[in-house]
Amino acid sequence: MADTLTLVLVAVLGFTLAGLGAKSRGLLPGWLQLSGPIVTLHTDRGKALLTKLAQPKRFWRAWGNLGVGVALIVMAGSFVLVLLGGLQALANPQPTQLTQPRNVLAIPGVNDFLPLSAAPEIVAALLVGLVVHEGGHGLLSRVEDIEIDSMGLALLAFIPVGAFVEPDEQQQADASRGARTRMFAAGITNNFAVAIVAFALLFGPVAGSIAVVSGAPIAGVLPGGAAAQGGVDRGDVITSVDGTQVTGPADFDTLLDSTDERTVSVALESGETTSVERSLTVTGAGANAPFGINTTVARVNATAVYTEPGLTAAVTDREVATIESAAGERVTTPIGAYTNVSQPGERGPSPLADASGLGGESFIITAFDGNRVVDSETLGSLLDETDPGQSVTVAGYHDGERRTFDVTLAAHPREDTGFLGVTIQPGVTGMSVDDFGVEEYPADVFLTALGGGGDDGLNGIQRAVFTISLPFAAVTLPNVDQPFPGFVGVYENFYAAGDGPLAFLGTGPLLLLATLLFWIAWINVILGQFNCVPAFPLDGGRILRTSTEAVVSRLPLSEKYAATRAVTVTIGLSMLVSLLATIFAPQLLG
Repeated sequence: MADTLTLVLVAVLGFTLAGLGAKSRGLLPGWLQLSGPIVTLHTDRGKALLTKLAQPKRFWRAWGNLGVGVALIVMAGSFVLVLLGGLQALANPQPTQLTQPRNVLAIPGVNDFLPLSAAPEIVAALLVGLVVHEGGHGLLSRVEDIEIDSMGLALLAFIPVGAFVEPDEQQQADASRGARTRMFAAGITNNFAVAIVAFALLFGPVAGSIAVVSGAPIAGVLPGGAAAQGGVDRGDVITSVDGTQVTGPADFDTLLDSTDERTVSVALESGETTSVERSLTVTGAGANAPFGINTTVARVNATAVYTEPGLTAAVTDREVATIESAAGERVTTPIGAYTNVSQPGERGPSPLADASGLGGESFIITAFDGNRVVDSETLGSLLDETDPGQSVTVAGYHDGERRTFDVTLAAHPREDTGFLGVTIQPGVTGMSVDDFGVEEYPADVFLTALGGGGDDGLNGIQRAVFTISLPFAAVTLPNVDQPFPGFVGVYENFYAAGDGPLAFLGTGPLLLLATLLFWIAWINVILGQFNCVPAFPLDGGRILRTSTEAVVSRLPLSEKYAATRAVTVTIGLSMLVSLLATIFAPQLLG
């Protein structure tokens, strides 16, 4: 099946061809203009309203001056961030999901971080952002007595990509430098102001009126896994296991870990009860793991195993075991934490490399300071209990040979613990397994981040910054495997109206309002920040030009225009190159 990007491109091409055909026959109305796939909708409506709103001119000029100050600060930050991003992409061109070119497009379903399930809310928020941005330009134009020739909406075929206000060019050129600067900054100011209002409503009465439903919310199921075969589906909420109530994901994991029974009975919030016959499925595998992803582990040393507790019990007393898949494949391998020993100086000290001479090589750790290590989690827990300078004994296997080393731990570069100098692959000998086959959704984490469900110690600015990262949570936040698309789609099942001041709205309207506010705040921050990038034709580039003119006009230079142009072109080109490097360097050089 074609992916969303292909379908969108085909639709845009079809729309463009149909539009050009209509244009050639003179069928397009005067208010609609077509230039290839770019459609602009022009209107004179709203001019009178802008003129009326512009009457308290002293207030709007003060608002504009405030916006100029904010814009200059954000411009400086944007310049540094874009430049550093480009340099980082060139110095370490590692492709990530964040740097995929498709994720530059603000199209739900095409951009990996803008889900199709939230498309109506994202499009509505985008329209709000574009209207208040361009409305700011239009309002300050009228404040400075600059006539507006036209205004409207710009689309890529049928996808909104911008709005526009067209001030009279001659009157704009004749306006003072301060008037033009205020006009250029007005859109950015409005975007940030709308974002602040949306954040305040979201973090206050709206999120405070939402509660997480009791149980373990399921964000996804492993295709063909135990849960899927037992009838558990994405969007379900598990409320009990074998008759014991589940209040949250931690309860659910504890209950599964506490029983080695192959078959468990689970109740769902929908009222259904189903039996799940557990089996060990490989969900992640390193290059040298015993089995690949989607393999079912059936036996260890000829003893049947079906659960993670059963696997742990079967290998605890054996550092080397024979593992057999359901298909009959057998592998004899050391059982422990699969690590790669860092080279000394690569990322700092490497005590294990110094003691073993294995820098740059793999080493399966089976014992640490007298404690049996069966997987990465065990090794991580043991390392968390160490101190810098502590002497430990590390045992494991390299190329099939068991070796033991006495190691003096270094100081951890980021934590207050000892440092061994290894990178650890998840799971048992580099193989992650799951006996139930579900991916839980951190509903409580997301709600708390938005100001509901408890106090996490964040102030308003910290919460706003954290909220902006939520669509990228799966790739930017530790221990979070899911993004936050809003309270939409199957994720609605995980929340309900609580006890807050807006609970009377009911669950559906309340979650819709919260999703709209989330995306309105997010998109307005992104629009405001992006337009602050000091590169023409963005507002930041125009503000850079007028600001540079103001500075150069006070300098004893004969070629003031040339000096202004040199500054703006240099900064603009550096921004363009940095943006292109950030987007394409990881794909071309990685």
